[in-house]
Amino acid sequence: MLKANGKKYVAELIGTMVLVFMGCGAAVFLGAATGVGHLAVALAFGLSIVAMAYVIGNVSGCHINPAVSLAALLDKRIKLLDFCGYVVSQVMGAIVGAALLFLVSDIAGIDHTGALGSNAVAGAGGIGGAFLVEVILTFVFVLVILGVTADKNKGSVAGIVIGLSLTFVHIVGIPLTGTSVNPARSIGPAIFAGGQALTDLWVFIAAPLVGVALAVLVYKVVKEKVKA
Repeated sequence: MLKANGKKYVAELIGTMVLVFMGCGAAVFLGAATGVGHLAVALAFGLSIVAMAYVIGNVSGCHINPAVSLAALLDKRIKLLDFCGYVVSQVMGAIVGAALLFLVSDIAGIDHTGALGSNAVAGAGGIGGAFLVEVILTFVFVLVILGVTADKNKGSVAGIVIGLSLTFVHIVGIPLTGTSVNPARSIGPAIFAGGQALTDLWVFIAAPLVGVALAVLVYKVVKEKVKA
């Protein structure tokens, strides 16, 4: 039997694996440039969150995203040790998910993205634009998570709200950066895609972390004013 912490970390690994395989998989097999493919990819990411929230939410909280774990740490909801364990598990899960996607894509001979669903800066006009987009999208996404998970009475619907939030940030972000808001989600595919995806990877690690810091700061200010 796994100890409590071990169960959390395994849950985060599995959850992130599912998110990467299903979300990036939708982009790889359907394409996301326009129309139905765009919406389908956004929904695939969002529905992955919803599904995993009701599978592992009561085990680990279903962060499946280092940015979310950082927000929990900064808001004093988890301790530093758990944060480190979560991030390692999430990155490992993303790599496993990307490896499985790479295998299936190679067998099927299909990859409409040409880079295993990796994020890119070109659609946002370069590094500066991509960085700004990811900061904004992560800020919105994490702010929603902090708000909806702060109220235990909303626990039964939190997974749906968070999943829908991830869907709408993808709807906006897919044409610009492919939407990261999740460093682990970016790391996994980039490792297998290589090339430009690896060169630009730092943007999709750093920008979400900046977005998290801003979201936590704003959330604390709003929370204090509400209490007052």
